[in-house]
Amino acid sequence: MRSAKPFLALLVCESLAGQAARAEPPFGAQGPEGEPNREQQWRVPTPDADVSAHAVLFRPQGEGPFRLALIAHATTQNVLRRAQMPQPEYRALAAFLVARGFAVLVPERLGHGVTGGKYLEDQGGCDDADYVHAARATADEIALPLQFLRAQSFIRKDGAVIVGHSAGGWGALALAAEDAGSISAIIAFAPGRGGHANDFPNQVCAPHTLVASVVEFGKAAGVPVTWLVAANDSYFAPDLSRRLAGAFRSSGGKVDFRVLAPSGSEGHWLAETESGVRIAGPELDRALKLQTPAAAKKR
Repeated sequence: MRSAKPFLALLVCESLAGQAARAEPPFGAQGPEGEPNREQQWRVPTPDADVSAHAVLFRPQGEGPFRLALIAHATTQNVLRRAQMPQPEYRALAAFLVARGFAVLVPERLGHGVTGGKYLEDQGGCDDADYVHAARATADEIALPLQFLRAQSFIRKDGAVIVGHSAGGWGALALAAEDAGSISAIIAFAPGRGGHANDFPNQVCAPHTLVASVVEFGKAAGVPVTWLVAANDSYFAPDLSRRLAGAFRSSGGKVDFRVLAPSGSEGHWLAETESGVRIAGPELDRALKLQTPAAAKKR
Protein backbone atom coordinates (compact mmCIF):
# COMPACT_ATOMS: atom_id res chain seq x y z
CA MET A 1 0.00 0.00 0.00
CA ARG A 2 1.34 3.40 -1.00
CA SER A 3 2.06 5.85 1.81
CA ALA A 4 -0.48 8.64 2.19
CA LYS A 5 2.19 11.01 3.54
CA PRO A 6 3.12 12.64 0.19
CA PHE A 7 -0.55 13.19 -0.61
CA LEU A 8 -1.25 14.65 2.83
CA ALA A 9 1.81 16.87 2.57
CA LEU A 10 0.54 18.16 -0.77
CA LEU A 11 -2.85 18.93 0.77
CA VAL A 12 -1.20 20.80 3.63
CA CYS A 13 0.95 22.82 1.21
CA GLU A 14 -2.07 23.67 -0.92
CA SER A 15 -4.03 24.68 2.19
CA LEU A 16 -1.22 26.92 3.42
CA ALA A 17 -0.84 28.44 -0.02
CA GLY A 18 -4.56 29.15 -0.12
CA GLN A 19 -4.44 30.75 3.31
CA ALA A 20 -1.51 32.90 2.25
CA ALA A 21 -3.36 33.97 -0.89
CA ARG A 22 -6.35 34.95 1.23
CA ALA A 23 -4.31 36.66 3.93
CA GLU A 24 -5.31 40.25 4.54
CA PRO A 25 -2.68 42.90 3.75
CA PRO A 26 -1.46 45.00 6.68
CA PHE A 27 -3.35 48.12 7.68
CA GLY A 28 -2.25 51.40 6.18
CA ALA A 29 -1.32 52.63 2.71
CA GLN A 30 -1.57 50.08 -0.10
CA GLY A 31 0.28 51.92 -2.82
CA PRO A 32 1.62 55.26 -3.98
CA GLU A 33 -0.29 58.52 -3.88
CA GLY A 34 -2.04 59.71 -7.00
CA GLU A 35 -4.11 62.60 -8.25
CA PRO A 36 -6.21 64.44 -7.42
CA ASN A 37 -5.60 65.38 -3.80
CA ARG A 38 -2.92 62.76 -3.12
CA GLU A 39 -5.47 59.97 -3.54
CA GLN A 40 -4.25 56.75 -1.96
CA GLN A 41 -5.75 53.34 -1.25
CA TRP A 42 -5.62 52.24 2.38
CA ARG A 43 -6.71 49.30 4.48
CA VAL A 44 -8.27 50.03 7.87
CA PRO A 45 -9.60 47.92 10.76
CA THR A 46 -13.16 46.61 11.08
CA PRO A 47 -15.03 44.89 13.93
CA ASP A 48 -14.11 41.60 12.23
CA ALA A 49 -10.44 40.93 13.02
CA ASP A 50 -10.17 38.75 9.90
CA VAL A 51 -11.34 41.41 7.45
CA SER A 52 -9.77 44.79 6.77
CA ALA A 53 -11.79 47.45 5.00
CA HIS A 54 -10.84 49.05 1.72
CA ALA A 55 -10.63 52.82 2.03
CA VAL A 56 -9.48 55.81 0.04
CA LEU A 57 -7.55 58.66 1.64
CA PHE A 58 -7.25 62.18 0.28
CA ARG A 59 -5.12 64.91 1.85
CA PRO A 60 -3.64 68.35 1.31
CA GLN A 61 -0.04 68.98 0.34
CA GLY A 62 2.45 69.03 3.17
CA GLU A 63 3.21 66.92 6.20
CA GLY A 64 0.36 68.04 8.42
CA PRO A 65 -0.82 67.28 10.96
CA PHE A 66 -4.25 67.74 9.38
CA ARG A 67 -7.69 67.61 10.89
CA LEU A 68 -9.44 64.42 9.85
CA ALA A 69 -12.79 64.18 8.10
CA LEU A 70 -14.27 60.70 7.80
CA ILE A 71 -17.07 60.18 5.28
CA ALA A 72 -19.50 57.36 6.13
CA HIS A 73 -21.35 56.04 3.08
CA ALA A 74 -24.95 54.97 2.49
CA THR A 75 -26.09 51.34 2.47
CA THR A 76 -28.93 49.10 1.33
CA GLN A 77 -30.75 46.12 2.81
CA ASN A 78 -30.49 44.35 -0.57
CA VAL A 79 -27.68 41.78 -0.42
CA LEU A 80 -26.97 41.76 -4.16
CA ARG A 81 -26.86 45.54 -4.40
CA ARG A 82 -24.47 45.73 -1.44
CA ALA A 83 -22.14 43.18 -3.01
CA GLN A 84 -22.09 45.12 -6.28
CA MET A 85 -21.55 48.55 -4.73
CA PRO A 86 -18.49 50.34 -6.09
CA GLN A 87 -15.95 51.45 -3.52
CA PRO A 88 -17.26 54.77 -2.15
CA GLU A 89 -15.13 57.83 -2.87
CA TYR A 90 -17.31 60.98 -2.58
CA ARG A 91 -14.72 62.81 -4.68
CA ALA A 92 -16.47 66.18 -4.86
CA LEU A 93 -17.13 66.23 -1.12
CA ALA A 94 -13.58 65.06 -0.39
CA ALA A 95 -12.12 67.79 -2.63
CA PHE A 96 -14.21 70.39 -0.79
CA LEU A 97 -12.82 69.21 2.54
CA VAL A 98 -9.22 68.87 1.37
CA ALA A 99 -9.39 72.47 0.11
CA ARG A 100 -10.22 73.44 3.70
CA GLY A 101 -7.22 71.65 5.15
CA PHE A 102 -8.70 68.26 6.02
CA ALA A 103 -7.33 64.82 5.36
CA VAL A 104 -10.35 62.81 4.21
CA LEU A 105 -10.86 59.09 4.75
CA VAL A 106 -13.67 57.23 2.99
CA PRO A 107 -13.76 53.66 4.37
CA GLU A 108 -15.98 50.93 3.00
CA ARG A 109 -17.89 49.04 5.68
CA LEU A 110 -18.29 45.29 6.12
CA GLY A 111 -20.73 43.54 3.79
CA HIS A 112 -20.19 46.01 0.95
CA GLY A 113 -18.37 45.74 -2.38
CA VAL A 114 -14.75 44.64 -2.44
CA THR A 115 -14.43 44.66 1.35
CA GLY A 116 -17.03 41.91 1.76
CA GLY A 117 -17.40 40.14 5.08
CA LYS A 118 -20.50 39.85 7.21
CA TYR A 119 -22.99 42.70 7.08
CA LEU A 120 -23.36 43.92 10.67
CA GLU A 121 -25.80 46.79 10.13
CA ASP A 122 -28.95 44.80 9.33
CA GLN A 123 -32.03 46.65 10.59
CA GLY A 124 -34.27 43.57 10.41
CA GLY A 125 -37.74 43.45 8.90
CA CYS A 126 -39.70 46.49 7.82
CA ASP A 127 -42.36 46.23 10.53
CA ASP A 128 -39.99 45.29 13.37
CA ALA A 129 -36.92 47.26 12.32
CA ASP A 130 -34.24 47.70 14.98
CA TYR A 131 -32.88 51.08 14.01
CA VAL A 132 -30.90 51.57 17.23
CA HIS A 133 -28.94 48.35 16.64
CA ALA A 134 -28.27 49.31 13.01
CA ALA A 135 -26.98 52.76 14.01
CA ARG A 136 -24.69 51.45 16.73
CA ALA A 137 -23.25 48.80 14.40
CA THR A 138 -22.53 51.50 11.83
CA ALA A 139 -21.02 53.71 14.53
CA ASP A 140 -18.62 50.92 15.52
CA GLU A 141 -17.47 50.65 11.90
CA ILE A 142 -16.89 54.40 11.78
CA ALA A 143 -15.06 54.55 15.11
CA LEU A 144 -12.37 51.95 14.34
CA PRO A 145 -10.89 53.58 11.22
CA LEU A 146 -11.29 56.97 12.92
CA GLN A 147 -9.17 55.74 15.82
CA PHE A 148 -6.64 54.13 13.46
CA LEU A 149 -6.14 57.29 11.36
CA ARG A 150 -5.91 59.43 14.47
CA ALA A 151 -2.80 57.44 15.42
CA GLN A 152 -1.03 58.48 12.19
CA SER A 153 1.62 61.18 12.49
CA PHE A 154 0.02 63.38 9.80
CA ILE A 155 -3.39 63.47 11.56
CA ARG A 156 -4.33 65.70 14.48
CA LYS A 157 -5.65 63.96 17.56
CA ASP A 158 -8.46 66.49 17.98
CA GLY A 159 -10.97 68.29 15.81
CA ALA A 160 -12.17 65.35 13.70
CA VAL A 161 -15.37 65.71 11.69
CA ILE A 162 -17.73 62.86 10.78
CA VAL A 163 -19.66 63.37 7.56
CA GLY A 164 -22.39 60.74 7.21
CA HIS A 165 -24.68 60.07 4.28
CA SER A 166 -28.03 58.31 4.75
CA ALA A 167 -27.29 55.15 6.80
CA GLY A 168 -23.78 56.51 7.35
CA GLY A 169 -25.34 59.65 8.79
CA TRP A 170 -27.64 57.55 10.94
CA GLY A 171 -24.61 55.78 12.38
CA ALA A 172 -22.87 59.11 12.87
CA LEU A 173 -25.74 60.27 15.09
CA ALA A 174 -24.94 57.39 17.43
CA LEU A 175 -21.43 58.88 17.79
CA ALA A 176 -22.75 62.24 19.00
CA ALA A 177 -22.14 61.05 22.55
CA GLU A 178 -18.39 60.80 21.90
CA ASP A 179 -15.84 63.16 23.42
CA ALA A 180 -16.45 66.59 21.92
CA GLY A 181 -12.74 67.27 22.02
CA SER A 182 -11.90 64.46 19.61
CA ILE A 183 -14.95 64.84 17.33
CA SER A 184 -15.74 68.52 16.87
CA ALA A 185 -18.75 68.19 14.55
CA ILE A 186 -21.04 65.74 12.82
CA ILE A 187 -22.51 66.59 9.41
CA ALA A 188 -25.35 64.30 8.43
CA PHE A 189 -26.77 64.26 4.91
CA ALA A 190 -30.35 62.93 5.15
CA PRO A 191 -29.58 60.49 7.96
CA GLY A 192 -31.95 57.57 8.41
CA ARG A 193 -32.76 53.95 7.76
CA GLY A 194 -35.65 52.21 6.04
CA GLY A 195 -36.11 54.71 3.22
CA HIS A 196 -37.68 53.66 -0.09
CA ALA A 197 -39.47 50.80 1.65
CA ASN A 198 -40.09 48.05 -0.91
CA ASP A 199 -38.42 50.37 -3.44
CA PHE A 200 -41.25 52.94 -3.27
CA PRO A 201 -40.24 56.63 -3.07
CA ASN A 202 -41.42 58.51 0.01
CA GLN A 203 -42.19 55.26 1.83
CA VAL A 204 -40.25 54.54 5.03
CA CYS A 205 -40.30 51.37 7.11
CA ALA A 206 -41.81 52.03 10.54
CA PRO A 207 -41.26 55.82 10.60
CA HIS A 208 -42.54 56.09 14.19
CA THR A 209 -39.84 53.62 15.25
CA LEU A 210 -37.27 55.72 13.41
CA VAL A 211 -38.36 58.83 15.31
CA ALA A 212 -38.36 56.99 18.65
CA SER A 213 -34.88 55.59 17.92
CA VAL A 214 -33.25 58.95 17.27
CA VAL A 215 -34.32 60.05 20.76
CA GLU A 216 -31.82 57.54 22.16
CA PHE A 217 -28.95 59.26 20.34
CA GLY A 218 -29.93 62.74 21.47
CA LYS A 219 -29.99 61.88 25.17
CA ALA A 220 -26.22 61.71 25.62
CA ALA A 221 -25.20 63.83 22.63
CA GLY A 222 -22.46 66.40 23.19
CA VAL A 223 -21.14 66.80 19.65
CA PRO A 224 -23.04 69.38 17.56
CA VAL A 225 -24.86 68.01 14.51
CA THR A 226 -25.59 69.77 11.24
CA TRP A 227 -28.51 67.96 9.57
CA LEU A 228 -28.87 68.58 5.83
CA VAL A 229 -31.60 67.35 3.49
CA ALA A 230 -32.41 68.34 -0.09
CA ALA A 231 -35.92 69.55 -0.84
CA ASN A 232 -36.39 66.69 -3.31
CA ASP A 233 -35.13 63.83 -1.14
CA SER A 234 -37.55 60.92 -1.61
CA TYR A 235 -35.85 58.64 0.94
CA PHE A 236 -36.16 60.89 3.99
CA ALA A 237 -38.25 63.84 2.89
CA PRO A 238 -37.83 67.24 4.58
CA ASP A 239 -40.98 66.81 6.70
CA LEU A 240 -39.81 63.47 8.13
CA SER A 241 -36.24 64.72 8.48
CA ARG A 242 -37.52 67.74 10.40
CA ARG A 243 -39.41 65.42 12.78
CA LEU A 244 -36.28 63.32 13.29
CA ALA A 245 -34.09 66.34 13.95
CA GLY A 246 -36.70 67.73 16.33
CA ALA A 247 -36.81 64.47 18.29
CA PHE A 248 -33.01 64.47 18.48
CA ARG A 249 -33.06 68.05 19.77
CA SER A 250 -35.88 67.53 22.25
CA SER A 251 -34.00 64.68 23.91
CA GLY A 252 -30.92 66.83 24.45
CA GLY A 253 -28.99 66.85 21.18
CA LYS A 254 -27.63 70.03 19.62
CA VAL A 255 -28.70 70.16 15.98
CA ASP A 256 -28.80 72.73 13.19
CA PHE A 257 -31.40 71.50 10.70
CA ARG A 258 -31.36 72.84 7.12
CA VAL A 259 -33.45 72.09 4.04
CA LEU A 260 -31.37 72.69 0.92
CA ALA A 261 -32.39 73.42 -2.65
CA PRO A 262 -33.40 70.49 -4.89
CA SER A 263 -30.45 68.54 -6.25
CA GLY A 264 -30.74 66.72 -9.57
CA SER A 265 -33.58 64.27 -10.06
CA GLU A 266 -33.11 62.74 -6.59
CA GLY A 267 -31.92 64.89 -3.74
CA HIS A 268 -30.84 61.94 -1.61
CA TRP A 269 -27.60 61.73 -3.61
CA LEU A 270 -26.71 65.37 -3.00
CA ALA A 271 -23.55 64.44 -1.07
CA GLU A 272 -22.24 62.39 -4.00
CA THR A 273 -22.35 65.00 -6.78
CA GLU A 274 -20.41 68.17 -7.61
CA SER A 275 -23.62 70.16 -8.02
CA GLY A 276 -24.92 68.84 -4.70
CA VAL A 277 -21.73 69.80 -2.87
CA ARG A 278 -21.98 73.29 -4.36
CA ILE A 279 -25.52 73.56 -3.01
CA ALA A 280 -24.41 72.33 0.42
CA GLY A 281 -21.19 74.37 0.45
CA PRO A 282 -22.32 77.32 2.59
CA GLU A 283 -23.83 75.01 5.21
CA LEU A 284 -20.74 72.81 5.19
CA ASP A 285 -18.54 75.83 5.82
CA ARG A 286 -20.81 76.90 8.64
CA ALA A 287 -20.66 73.42 10.20
CA LEU A 288 -16.89 73.10 9.90
CA LYS A 289 -16.48 76.21 12.03
CA LEU A 290 -18.52 74.72 14.86
CA GLN A 291 -16.44 74.38 17.98
CA THR A 292 -17.62 72.95 21.27
CA PRO A 293 -16.14 74.56 24.40
CA ALA A 294 -14.09 71.41 25.08
CA ALA A 295 -12.62 71.43 21.58
CA ALA A 296 -11.89 75.16 21.69
CA LYS A 297 -9.88 74.79 24.91
CA LYS A 298 -7.67 72.12 23.32
CA ARG A 299 -6.69 74.29 20.33
